[in-house]
Amino acid sequence: MPEINKKSNLLEQEIYNYTLQNVEEPNLYRDLFPYIEIPKVSFNHRRVPMDMPDEIWITDTTFRDGQQSREPYTPDQILDIFDMLHRLGGDNGIIKQTEFFIYSDKDRKGLEFCQDRGYKFPEITTWIRATQNDFKLVKDIGIQETGILTSCSDYHIFNKLKINRKQAIDQYISIVKQALEMGLKPRCHLEDVTRADIYGFVLPFVTELMKLSKEAKIPIKIRACDTMGYGVGYTGASLPRSIPGIIYGLKKYCGVPSSLIEWHGHNDFYKGVVNAATAWLFGCSGVNCSLLGIGERTGNVPLEAMVIEYASLRGTLDGMNASVITEIAEYYSKELNYKIPQQTPFIGKNFNVTRAGIHADGLLKDEEIYNIFDTETILKRPASVTVSDMSGLAGIAYWLNGYYNLTGESKIDKRDGICVYIKEWVDEEYKNGRTTVISDDELVKLVDEYEAKK
Repeated sequence: MPEINKKSNLLEQEIYNYTLQNVEEPNLYRDLFPYIEIPKVSFNHRRVPMDMPDEIWITDTTFRDGQQSREPYTPDQILDIFDMLHRLGGDNGIIKQTEFFIYSDKDRKGLEFCQDRGYKFPEITTWIRATQNDFKLVKDIGIQETGILTSCSDYHIFNKLKINRKQAIDQYISIVKQALEMGLKPRCHLEDVTRADIYGFVLPFVTELMKLSKEAKIPIKIRACDTMGYGVGYTGASLPRSIPGIIYGLKKYCGVPSSLIEWHGHNDFYKGVVNAATAWLFGCSGVNCSLLGIGERTGNVPLEAMVIEYASLRGTLDGMNASVITEIAEYYSKELNYKIPQQTPFIGKNFNVTRAGIHADGLLKDEEIYNIFDTETILKRPASVTVSDMSGLAGIAYWLNGYYNLTGESKIDKRDGICVYIKEWVDEEYKNGRTTVISDDELVKLVDEYEAKK
């Protein structure tokens, strides 16, 4: 019977009820994933409506997925990072949750340190193996929500678990029931969803989860995991790679509310950030990230990038303190000895640094010409220049004003004698075969020499 959809105000007929297709052979989508060739993106020209939720947020996996590609954090480091996440997310809790491993003494100790802080945000959650002992462990340490692995592509069901789709659903449902019986809120991780049979497995499985949730009166969260980074946000792209299609299917055919859908992406094809933003735009409330994008292989969606993306889409930071991003980058660099690639947006050494003299001349006249936004106000990272043979007088003047914090009448013009003096020395260096940029220490020494000669 057609009924009015109160959101679209249109008569809609709910005739789709996808049932499990318990195939005998795995569907590996060899037309899209030939393996010996680059994966292909196909289009069926079906479009779904953009449907951004009333509320969107960020969740963090720094202490879980983020630890799968680096040495484990110490308990004190976990606490330091947790404190920074709390300040970055602000009182409105835009960084809503962070998840922990709980198997090592270090991880449990770090979790306890964070619990003692008593912060409302980010809420502490866990990721566990689906065993009775693990459920009890989560319950005993006072955690309400836990992630459970529910792999959903035939690559995993047939080739890894060595079972069929029916057996997989039965196994997963049994596990989720155990969690519900313990009073836990399950978060089902749909591993490898962008290579899964959406109609033949994912939607029937999630529909069963929503029935369980309704019966138990406990929310079951769905985390759509783009485990290999195959997802695309292109208009009209076909499943299983279409992110709009996946989110639409979970909402429309399974009845999952936006607040219970979370996107977890990887960056294998350089699409991590844009895919996460696409998930937001098409109806997913949560995007799961790790600090600096540290994670398996090419990494996860960088959390700091989604802070900026949030502000771009919403027009406000909603209480987030973006300057903590710079603090986090400095902590990773100085305390954890992590080498941040210099060109990394927002946190790399050179992200708002110019070497070209013509660009430096623009910065000197109006910083806005060559800086993406007021990086000093928002990130506490003023625009700067690196002096080289390409910098010219303008670049040297900009460096001097920035390094010595010269403003107003004290600002140095590019025609000032000190700029000419330094440029002559720089030109001579490169004439003699130098290939590296001029260091700050060398420039300070030149300034001292010039002042001594005056």
